[in-house]
Amino acid sequence: MAKVLIAGGAGFIGSHTCLVLLEAGHQLVVFDNFSTGSPESLRRVQELTGTAGSDRLRVVEGDIRRPLDLSKAFATGWGRFDAVIHFAGLKAVAQSVHEPLLYWDVNVGGSQHLLAAMAEHGCHTLVFSSSATVYGLPERIPIPETAAVLPINPYGHTKAAVERMLADLAASDGRQAPEGGEPRSGGWRIARLRYFNPVGAHSSGRIGEDPQGPPDNLFPYVSQVALGRRPRLQVFGGDWPTPDGTGIRDYIHVMDLAEGHLATLEALWNEPPQLLTLNLGSGRGYSVLEVVRAFERASDRMVPFDLVARRAGDAAHSVADSSEALRRLGWWARRDLSQMCADGWAWQQRHPQGYRSAG
Repeated sequence: MAKVLIAGGAGFIGSHTCLVLLEAGHQLVVFDNFSTGSPESLRRVQELTGTAGSDRLRVVEGDIRRPLDLSKAFATGWGRFDAVIHFAGLKAVAQSVHEPLLYWDVNVGGSQHLLAAMAEHGCHTLVFSSSATVYGLPERIPIPETAAVLPINPYGHTKAAVERMLADLAASDGRQAPEGGEPRSGGWRIARLRYFNPVGAHSSGRIGEDPQGPPDNLFPYVSQVALGRRPRLQVFGGDWPTPDGTGIRDYIHVMDLAEGHLATLEALWNEPPQLLTLNLGSGRGYSVLEVVRAFERASDRMVPFDLVARRAGDAAHSVADSSEALRRLGWWARRDLSQMCADGWAWQQRHPQGYRSAG
């Protein structure tokens, strides 16, 4: 049984990862300011895992930018933590364009404070929630981890900056990187996980994605249109060089992604110190219209849409090469698009207003 601090553990991916780690027998401290996550998600995680009333999940409310809050979190465990999973951060591309200083403050400044707290408290194992946005406009599909890191928006820039910070930290013992390879770790075990497009929900329909305000991503917007909360979907671009003219993306079920975090932790604990960089995606691309049709089948509802102009910075294709995760972790995405839609619809139908809904 390991002791894990999960920063941002009340959010969409964080709550599902908490569930997977509790099912694996670990003890957790969730550190969250609840700006986007919900305490209700953690209560339901405990119900689903049969840990309600136990001491296996503790919650500390605080802000990653405040060292005193972090000190409180590190003092709330059962002695020294065995690892930290870092989900805490802001993730809306459009918001990052309008408020770049906020994104640099939270995502980069907050990460620096977290790493300093880890070093102070003797915890040197970290799984960092990065993003495929660091690749920008990819030249090669599927995208390998060796592709150039050339983000095109402030959100992507902040993720790339934290990745660079982690590489510098891993190399901080002064040893040289092998020619053509990544820096060796100076006692740190660090994984940078580049997610593609997490969607879906737990199969129980009890926990899922709960956007605050208009969704920034396709799946929750489609589900809200199917539910009738929003009148129509806007599809940005119908003239891309793809079979149906709409953009193609790699979608990954949130439970596959959560299981990827557990597999990553186990690899870091069982291998020498290192800096590990992995894509986590399904390796399969679906167009916007394929997603719409799949969701219509899952929900038995129509999803009306309008084709509108392309958005600046969008790409025609973005699909992961996740073969390295299979090789290093024995992990691959097992759930297909139909299950992503069915589980996402079960959550949305049961919770039309997210966690503010009854049940």
